[in-house]
Amino acid sequence: MSETWLYPTILLCIYGFFSSHRPLEPFLTPFLMGPDKNLTETEVVSEIYPFWTYSYLVLLFPVFLATDYLRYKPVLIVQAASFIVTYALLVTVRSVRAMQLLEFFFGLATATEVAYYSYIYSVVEPSHYQRVTGFCRCVTLLGSAIGSLMGQILVSVGQVPLFYLSIITLVSSCIAFVAPWFLPMPSKSLFFHHRESSSQDEGALEPINRHQLIEKPEDPESKIQLSADERMTQRPQRRLLSLHLNFQALKDITRSSGLLEVLKMLWSDFLECYSCSTLLAWSVWWALSTCGYLQVINYAQALWEKILPSSDFEVYNGYVETISTLLGAFAAFVVGFVKVSWAVWGELALCIFSVVIAVCVYLMDTIRNIWVCYTSYMLFRATYMLLITIATYQIAANLSMRRYALVFGVNTFIALLLQTLLTLIVVDSAGLGLEIFLQFLIYASYFAVIAVIFLIAWLYKLYKRRGPQRQNEIPSTETVPEA
Repeated sequence: MSETWLYPTILLCIYGFFSSHRPLEPFLTPFLMGPDKNLTETEVVSEIYPFWTYSYLVLLFPVFLATDYLRYKPVLIVQAASFIVTYALLVTVRSVRAMQLLEFFFGLATATEVAYYSYIYSVVEPSHYQRVTGFCRCVTLLGSAIGSLMGQILVSVGQVPLFYLSIITLVSSCIAFVAPWFLPMPSKSLFFHHRESSSQDEGALEPINRHQLIEKPEDPESKIQLSADERMTQRPQRRLLSLHLNFQALKDITRSSGLLEVLKMLWSDFLECYSCSTLLAWSVWWALSTCGYLQVINYAQALWEKILPSSDFEVYNGYVETISTLLGAFAAFVVGFVKVSWAVWGELALCIFSVVIAVCVYLMDTIRNIWVCYTSYMLFRATYMLLITIATYQIAANLSMRRYALVFGVNTFIALLLQTLLTLIVVDSAGLGLEIFLQFLIYASYFAVIAVIFLIAWLYKLYKRRGPQRQNEIPSTETVPEA
């Protein structure tokens, strides 16, 4: 093992573990509505929690650009500091306004998460990308699972008050704060400092020199392909000229690109990436489903608290979060070994699994039994993790690192924009401020609509593919001259 990639990977894993190690998280809603904070359900659900969504949306794009401009490490330090401020406020304050400020800092910490997954690609060789990505993702899941399990054991077995879980969470954040300071400062980034990159990184721009910005997949059974119709309708000469000009523009950018040049580059890449209908389909599902997923996990504890109040009964939120996290990780791992022609069956798979998700959310809302709720929630998270892993692979396998970062950012921004609208209308007291059961009925309906959309998309694709086949089956009227 080479120390050049091992050292930053170890530090990043230490940071990822302790920043995601939050024993209080499965019990956050009971903590806020309990004797420690004494907040009402309306204050927590309709006035405090929505501020995270709004903050995340507002901060995402500027943080995305700042992360690249500052070359990741300073933003990682900002994220670590944001976690400390978040949990310090959680320990000390009680008012609604202070809790809204807390949600703002948590939104900042969430928005800067892009730095955690982007940093490692700027300091290790591409040959180590897959390995270090696996390490960094696994360690965050491990930290989250262990934190949830520890919280549940302390509450159920040790009868430890929730306040002390908030102290442990704050201490974990303080430990995590130390690691980023010792990370080496990257010399390059994807957008602003790409001229400083090595020859290998310049290779990431290879698609610009070819006939496609979206690379042709190596495995036709598992990766996105441009349809025959799309390839036939492209205009090669104009496209080649456009790509040549784009490449020349990139060559003219100075050593540290200016904001205007980067924005132009992003816009050009955006148009090229989303011109592929298959990539667009996976991105639409990503944005729509992530919106609904975030809403469900944000307000699931409020639903559980309504069904089984923690003040009167013992709750098992920690066990549920631990099992659902491990199930999600297992599903994401297993899907890597499944060989399916996603180019053919992708939309149908998204439709079927969206139905499964919709049913899970519907059961959580209507049965109103805590064990049914817990089981449905675990299946819901595992299904989403399975599909988001497929979507990530299908998109990333056909794009350079720079364009993948752009698509990931755009999809996340659209998901947050939709979530903000949903929160403002359904949850926020400034909107309808609906009670929690009606909210989850709307979320179940939302996923059902997603399923219908992709069923229609699959049927349309099937119809388009059968059209040329029918034409080929028409017998020829020409006579073959006899020899």
